This record gives sequence, C-alpha cells and structure tokens, in this order.
Amino acid sequence: MRKCLWLTVPGALIVSVFLSAFLFRSSAVSSPNILFIMADDLGYGDVSAYRASGGAADVQTPHIDSILNAGIRFTNFYANSPVCSPSRAALLSGRWPERVGVPGVIRDEVWDSWGYLAPGLLLPDYLRKAGYHTALVGKWHLGLESPNLPNERGFDEFYGLLEGMMDDYTAKRRHNQNFLRHNRQTIDPPGHATDVFTDEAIRYLNGRKSARKPYFLYLAYTAPHDPLQPPAAFLERVRQRNPNGDPQRAKLIALIEHMDVCIGRVLATLKANGQLQNTLIVFTSDNGGWGPGKASNGPFRGVKGQLYEGGIRIPAGVCWPGKIAPNQLSDTRLQLMDWMPTFLELSGTRAAPPVDARSFLTVLTGQESARSESAGLESRPLFFVRREGQDTYKGLAVQAVRLGDWKLLQPTPFSPYELYNLRNDPKETTNLVNEEKSKRDELVKLLMEHIRRGGAVPWQKNSD
Repeated sequence: MRKCLWLTVPGALIVSVFLSAFLFRSSAVSSPNILFIMADDLGYGDVSAYRASGGAADVQTPHIDSILNAGIRFTNFYANSPVCSPSRAALLSGRWPERVGVPGVIRDEVWDSWGYLAPGLLLPDYLRKAGYHTALVGKWHLGLESPNLPNERGFDEFYGLLEGMMDDYTAKRRHNQNFLRHNRQTIDPPGHATDVFTDEAIRYLNGRKSARKPYFLYLAYTAPHDPLQPPAAFLERVRQRNPNGDPQRAKLIALIEHMDVCIGRVLATLKANGQLQNTLIVFTSDNGGWGPGKASNGPFRGVKGQLYEGGIRIPAGVCWPGKIAPNQLSDTRLQLMDWMPTFLELSGTRAAPPVDARSFLTVLTGQESARSESAGLESRPLFFVRREGQDTYKGLAVQAVRLGDWKLLQPTPFSPYELYNLRNDPKETTNLVNEEKSKRDELVKLLMEHIRRGGAVPWQKNSD
C-alpha cells in the first residue's frame, strides 16, 4: 500500500490516509461524498502550491496545498467567465453561462443586474436523484427571489448568502440589506463571515457522519473578495512576516490565510468523523484575482473582470483517497462547467441534453482511456463571456474563445479583437490579429455562432 501524506508545515493539518488502489471501478465502489470548496476571486498565484508555476512567494496556504498535493493540481483550468455569477451558473448547469441566462453578474439592484437563471435541472437536482443529500453553505449569487432560490434549485439545505458579496465581513449586509438565509429564514449570525460559513459546514458534516446517503456539500466562501477585512490576528501575523510589504496586499494575504485555516478545520472534521476516506474533495476559485487588492494571478496578464489569462485561469485541484494518485500535475484544458458531468458520471447518472460540458473522470482516475479523452478535451473550443453595465461596457458583452493554442478576445465591447498564441506567448504580449488572419477568421466564425446560439436564452426576468 502507498501512503498518501497531506503535507506537514507549521500550523498545518496533518492528514494521513492509505491508498489501496489508484484505478476507479464503478461496479466496485459506492458513490463518494463530494466536498466542493470554492474561493471567491482567488488568483492563480495566491495559493502557495502554485509558487513553482509563477505564483507569489509571500502567501502561505498549507491546508489548501494539502488538498492539491494529495491528488491532482491543474495548471490549465479555466473559469467560464472573469466574474462570479456566470462561472457559478456554468458550474451548476454544465452549460455555457449564456445558455442558462447568466452572461453577467446578478445583483440586487435591478438596473445593474445582467442575468436571470433559466429553468432546468442543475447539478444538485441530478445528485438528489442519484441518492445524494445536497447542501450549499456560503455564496449563491444566482438569484434573490423565487423561483431561483437555492432550495428551489436542488439544494436540500442552504445556509449562506443570496447576494454576491457583503459590504462588511462582520456586519454581513449589502446595501443595508440582510441577504443571509438558512433555507428560507433570514438569519443574522455573529462573527466573521468566513468563520460563520466554516462553522456551518462543520455542523453539516457532523450531522451527516452517520447518514447512509452520500452528500454533496458545495462550500462557497466569499473570501478573499473585497472588502479586504481579515481578522486582526491574521493581518498582524502577515505584517510581522513581511513588515515592508504592500499594506493592501497584506490584507488580501491575511484574508486568504484565514480562509486556509478554516479549510483546515473542515478537513480535520472529515478525518475525525471517518468521512475522509470516501470523500472526493475539490478546491478552486470562480475567477481570477482582484486587481485593486494586489492579487497575484501568477505569470499571467490581466485580473478579475478581464478576459486575459489572469482573469480566467484559476487554481484548481482534486483529491480522493485511494482512487486518485497523489502528487500529480495536469495541464489538461478544462473549465468549471466540466465538473458537473464528471460528478454525474461518478454518481452513475447523466444529465438530460443539452449539456455543453465534458466529463473528465478518467483523467482524474488514470484509466487507460484518459489519454484519448484528454486529447478530445484539448481539441474543443472554450468560450468565455462577461456582460456588464459599467461605463466601460454600457450593457454590452465581451467574449473570448480558445481553440488549441490560439485565443481570440475582445478587451471591451468597443475594442478591436486581439489574437494570441498561448503556447508561444502565455503572457499575451504579442497581438497577432493582423498577422494571422486565417486563424483570426476561424475563431471569429466560431465565436459568432456561439453568440448567436446564446442569444436564444433571455438573461432578464420578464417584467411585463
């Protein structure tokens, strides 16, 4: 037997489990629990496991690293959008966000809301049919009213935030309104939001330890989204470690490291409850890091909100003791929406068509078909979208497409398209739109058809 050691660093959780096999056989293994942890606006370079891939040297995330080191760490994983709501819609639907009515951010201010989640079954609906108990703790951001509340869209239990963010991590209000709910009940728990969501996740896991049903827990933190308000002790620790560091970045690092410690508490609960051995754990982010917060997006150009790599390339990793070999690195090109069919295949079910995403379960488990499946994933086009109401966008959308090594994007709705070869130019420094006209035309044609099809789905509630 090989031992999977979750790395030990000062202050980190030690989790040791034994790996009995590395190949998945659906007939021999019952459906695992699924814990999906999503950070909010966490840059590619702000996880210390990505330091060797161009990440920052001043952040320490040992508990997140332990997840990534115990299985597969991805270097070519993409969000479906450089902003929150579209990426989350894609994750839960397995579809391009425009095709489920969410090309932009859903907000409580109707005049500045750019999406409305379309009817249809989502990931938690399908998992419930497959025998799972489903729960969302943390950020929803896909609707503020019926019929688009979490309990109406497949979650047995919801404890968290309907809106996209809070104006204060402790007061937990947005525009002087309380959007925190436990199922349909308004709640007002004390404490820092990251601690509140962690406490609830632990309560949920403790409540499921004797249950016969597997669970799907979607733990969606609001950290490290602005405002940058870490607990004082974490900020002081960062300042002592680097007294000459940028004050704004120090707050961001402290917010990230606080979340990391909270994730360590969740992992410790899994171990204490005996749930770790049969739990598949994912860690990722919804988009790139926030520029004004001095986030690190690794070696890539751009920040949250932009279609350059820094806005859409995200940290991502998965572990599953005994089924996914540890210490793996994968450069397979994937998107957030691909988790949906992957989890459904894992649970022995399929989504009703149409589904735009692709399962990559064999890539996770190392089966012989993984190589051909990976090749198929590499050859498909990946699309990205953001519709916005700020002055830069004026209610219009920007789009991007990646096909193979080539990427076509429009920085703003009023800018010319840009074309980059990401193999030769991963930092997107040399725009080849005028030199590679045939490739430009090929990608423009793909993008136009994608936009045309997305236009069939309304992205606002009918107010007539």
